[in-house]
Amino acid sequence: MENQVKALDPVFAEMNAATDRLLWEEIPELTRREKVLLCLTADVCQQTLGLPFQQHVTMAADCGVSADHLRELLRFVAYDSGYPAALAALARLTDLEREHALPTPTGQGHEVNADGTGSPLPESMRQAVAALDAPFGAYMDLQSRMRAGMRLLSVRERAFITMTVDVLFQTLQESFRAHLTRALGAGATPEEARAVVRFSAQFGMTKAWRAMHVLDALLTELDAVPV
Repeated sequence: MENQVKALDPVFAEMNAATDRLLWEEIPELTRREKVLLCLTADVCQQTLGLPFQQHVTMAADCGVSADHLRELLRFVAYDSGYPAALAALARLTDLEREHALPTPTGQGHEVNADGTGSPLPESMRQAVAALDAPFGAYMDLQSRMRAGMRLLSVRERAFITMTVDVLFQTLQESFRAHLTRALGAGATPEEARAVVRFSAQFGMTKAWRAMHVLDALLTELDAVPV
């Protein structure tokens, strides 16, 4: 993959390699698997489904991330990236698996529960959204309910994924607070939360810069709230 980038532009390749060394070697708070999942999340959200997505899919396989795990990631992130973006990534993933003889899915999934009722979201959040627009609240209930049975990605991983989506889309109000709270509730430390935002700088530095300001304020505020 490095040779492909060099063939495009050797100076860009040098800059890219230096960036990778910093992010992959000097952010020990995140595992390599977590970093790959966050890169794939960015690929879906930003629709960088060419060479970057190919590189990250290959890295995922090297990290032991199965084809089933990759599909759960796409099902999960479709909530925030939008279904069309996740579907485009799913089609590209299937092509890459065939073209490069990568492992294919076994069909492992989860119960969707689309026809159920309720939502795993906090009741206060559901009520606030329903007060804004009741049909939109019903849509949010459906989306959260359809993901409630996911088990291949950990709660920590899912929280970090949604935090990265927030940085990319600059949704740094209600959703970022909720996703940060979820990460901390899953046992992530404040420094690990900072590492998620720091890692996202490769997908847009000014976005990460703004998110770091918001994160700092939220961590200060949450630390002040009595347990």
